[in-house]
Amino acid sequence: MPQAPSIYEQEHEDFRATVRAFMEKEVAPYHDQWEKDGQVSREVWRKAGEMGLLCFDVEEQYGGAGIKDFRYNAIVSEEISRIGASGLGFPVHTDIIVPYISSLGTEEQKQRWLPGLVSGELISSVAMTEPGAGSDLQGIRTSAVDKGDHYVLNGSKTFISNGIMSDVLIVVCRTDPDAGHQGISLLVVERGMEGFERGRNLDKMGMKAQDTAELFFDNVIVPKENLLGQEGQGFIYLMENLPQERVSIAAIAVAAIERVLEMSLDYAKSRQAFGKPIGSFQNTRFTLAEMATEAYIARVFVNHCILALNAGEVDPSLASMAKYWTTELQKKITDAGLQIHGGYGYMSEYPISKAYTDGRIQTIYGGTTEIMKEIIGRFLGV
Repeated sequence: MPQAPSIYEQEHEDFRATVRAFMEKEVAPYHDQWEKDGQVSREVWRKAGEMGLLCFDVEEQYGGAGIKDFRYNAIVSEEISRIGASGLGFPVHTDIIVPYISSLGTEEQKQRWLPGLVSGELISSVAMTEPGAGSDLQGIRTSAVDKGDHYVLNGSKTFISNGIMSDVLIVVCRTDPDAGHQGISLLVVERGMEGFERGRNLDKMGMKAQDTAELFFDNVIVPKENLLGQEGQGFIYLMENLPQERVSIAAIAVAAIERVLEMSLDYAKSRQAFGKPIGSFQNTRFTLAEMATEAYIARVFVNHCILALNAGEVDPSLASMAKYWTTELQKKITDAGLQIHGGYGYMSEYPISKAYTDGRIQTIYGGTTEIMKEIIGRFLGV
């Protein structure tokens, strides 16, 4: 089968071998139990940190490798997807959350948090979504009132990835109720702060081992030293960082698509019907041909976005295109793959069933498909 031109060099493939060995030894044997537990172990985070698989773009003085090349990030996502390890919140931590601290943090904040985030001793999350505000960040109601040397934080968040396990939480809140998007700020809440409570570890359709939480803030005193960046600039910071988040999600989508294609091909070649492999029937063969073609296109597109991200050339419209198109394609191809598997595809013990339920969130988090199209449309001037 034709393979899309690779963007990876030998050092990337060497890194991939390390990641793959880690996944096979430290993740695959335990993931079923983590699904039952509703979260992964803290030990796997620490082991990933020891192996240099977390936050490798953080500067060396804070414990990282100082490697600012998103191809490494993509490799981690690809290897997680390859074994269906949907409980690992590593990409959320490395690709999405820690970059806020790396880019916006003061020297004191970097020294306080980054070493632990790199080592896996600290786990991070970003608290954006609220019960009444999802993709529309301007609808956020969680408030932080300035009291001189600290803020008093009140409100609630929901659907927060890494929410149960996180030690460092970037909370998107409103510091000026009358300033619209200019009244939004980022505060860092730390585990153990009085008035900060975690609600349920939410029961989801898929991604059972990924802890996803409700969070509650009741008069939480957050010191001014935990303000990330400048007050009132939170919305701008989010807009600046969301393109990388969306390329990260697109990379996950393509890896998932390629895994589904591989599973479907293997099944179509081995499953017999009417005395011959089901892949020999024209309908199945044509479906697989479509899946392979679209997977190839998606890989070329995402490879382009990864290199463009490295070059600083990904704007919100391109990131939105990547996120919308690849995740919708993932949904389509996974559905087609499940259909090829027939009744077995509906059984939870088959990986294609898990791929179907795990992948369904991809068109929702990080900005829904509908919001992605709205962003693209605005950049088109309509």
